[in-house]
Amino acid sequence: MNLKCPGIDIRNLRVEEQVCKKCGYTVEIFSNELMVICPRCKAKIYREEIPSCIDWCNYARQCIGEEKYKELKPRIENKKEKLDFKERILSEMIHYFGDDIKRINHARKVLYFVEKILEQEKGADRRVVIISAILHDIGIKECERKYNSTDGQLQEKEGPPIAKEILEKVGIKEEIIDEVCKIIASHHSPGEIDTLNFKILWDSDWLVNIEDEFNLNDKEKLKRIIDKNFLTSAGKQIAKEKYLSGR
Repeated sequence: MNLKCPGIDIRNLRVEEQVCKKCGYTVEIFSNELMVICPRCKAKIYREEIPSCIDWCNYARQCIGEEKYKELKPRIENKKEKLDFKERILSEMIHYFGDDIKRINHARKVLYFVEKILEQEKGADRRVVIISAILHDIGIKECERKYNSTDGQLQEKEGPPIAKEILEKVGIKEEIIDEVCKIIASHHSPGEIDTLNFKILWDSDWLVNIEDEFNLNDKEKLKRIIDKNFLTSAGKQIAKEKYLSGR
């Protein structure tokens, strides 16, 4: 009998930080990765410690047994209860994108930065921002199908109906769905919405996109981009630590 570990399902992965020993740049690495390439200096970055799947996998209980699981993770159930809504929506997003790993990983990285900013920006609606992070690019697949384009304004048009359908299926409250859809409908258009929830999503998306679109060695240009485009003090601080100081 061949057993397949459910932990290899991408919906169970987590994102964390690892520092490049060569240039000091901080990269995001998924919980199933042992090595990544630094986008700044192209050096290979290896984990100093190999993580146990018990630390991140939702299926640890069935793999190691109830007694051992309780011994190693006595408080995990309380944490899991708080994350249920996030895990359900992550699962729906992953199912929708299918084998489009690039879009799935982008959403996960944006979610990672959303949660970092939320630690400092206390006035936001955590549920709205987390859901917006997971689904902000959900319209891109339909844009490619209809228009053969990934244009941001087209994503703003096509994304909200898909997000609404997913969130109604999951059972999210109507007022939350309405705000999430408004954020998705403006997530390429700063100025249309002036809420903290929108600003956190905007900054988190920028934190991921900078390393894909700009030269990380041009510090002066990066500083101008950060000062001009980031909307929250926490987002700006994280961006400067990550892209200017190499932390």
